[in-house]
Amino acid sequence: MNTLVAVAIAPVGVGEELSKHVAEVVKVIRESGLPNKTYSMFTEIEGDWDSVMAVVKRATFVLAEKGIRTEVVLKADIRPNFSNMMDGKIDRLNEALEEQPQAEVKPPVEEKPQSVEDKIRATLGRIGGRR
Repeated sequence: MNTLVAVAIAPVGVGEELSKHVAEVVKVIRESGLPNKTYSMFTEIEGDWDSVMAVVKRATFVLAEKGIRTEVVLKADIRPNFSNMMDGKIDRLNEALEEQPQAEVKPPVEEKPQSVEDKIRATLGRIGGRR
């Protein structure tokens, strides 16, 4: 059954810069032969359930087998009778956006800062005082 997953596999407790460790994970995913795309926070992988989960396991254990605590965040979309969901979802979204008129973006209205005197008057008005 075709499955699209978004997965983030990251080391824990190895310092602030994680890119070298994450690169090892992404290399395993890219070498899997399954369609995949890497973004700033997740990598998407598409294929049948068992193949995708096997890649996620191998990518996770590339760090864990080095004794590195590893965190995995995974989201899966299983959609029977669909394929190429990775690109198809984006294509359908873009088509829907083209059908909708674009909202007019108005620049923010700059308000004049309230003077101290105006603030005092407003405060007195709220508490019932008069000037």
